[in-house]
Amino acid sequence: MAEFPLPHVSHDLSGQVALVTGTTSGLGRRFAKVLAAAGASVALTGRRVERLDELAEEIRADGGTCVAVPLDMTDTDSILGVVDAVEKALGTVTILVNNAGIPDAQRAHKMSLELIDAVFDTNLRGPWILSCEVARRLIAAKRPGRMVNVSSIGAYLYGGQGAALYSVTKSGLARMTEVLAVEWARYGINVNGIAPGAFSSEMMDGMLERMGDISKGFPRKRIGDPAQLDSTLLYLCSPASECVTGTVIKVDDGQSAR
Repeated sequence: MAEFPLPHVSHDLSGQVALVTGTTSGLGRRFAKVLAAAGASVALTGRRVERLDELAEEIRADGGTCVAVPLDMTDTDSILGVVDAVEKALGTVTILVNNAGIPDAQRAHKMSLELIDAVFDTNLRGPWILSCEVARRLIAAKRPGRMVNVSSIGAYLYGGQGAALYSVTKSGLARMTEVLAVEWARYGINVNGIAPGAFSSEMMDGMLERMGDISKGFPRKRIGDPAQLDSTLLYLCSPASECVTGTVIKVDDGQSAR
């Protein structure tokens, strides 16, 4: 029997290379800073290059290691190219956080085909392609890895507030987590997810503008702060979750219990 320290837990990500999508704002920005602070070399990705550069400066000023790489999750060549670029700059990607996502913010029957494609591509198709490309390289290198898919409590609940397609894609992301975990367990690749409730972000700001202060209907009357997801993210990305795969953790501050 192996001997384990007491307690057997570590959030040390030294030597790991993390690729985080959608780091130009909100949860993704926070996630990138947290992983860098835990010792990982982090690839910052997104479409707004000036924001990537600003974040890179902050992380380096705090002693972290990172590289900024533009990424459009609706463009297959961009998705495949970002993995190449990160590997050349930092090494094999061992941690992938599929965070990038966009809302629909329209009733289903009023959505344009362009918006439908953009939501599917950004929230589900893109993460699938990226996950498979990262996994392919990990398997070839015979290295273990961690993947965290950022779903949403909307994958499980729907209030009829013009987020039908968003909910469908986030539900698909949760199911993707479960099935890829089974496929890749034999290779030591853990695939898990986080389903946040209402947390502060650009997307949430837009919802609040459209709907007013929705927090009044929550048991704790508040919108979550991205920092309150730090512990869940680190758990799923680190050695602490070695035996956890195929799980989506709901972090919604009791909002879905109302």
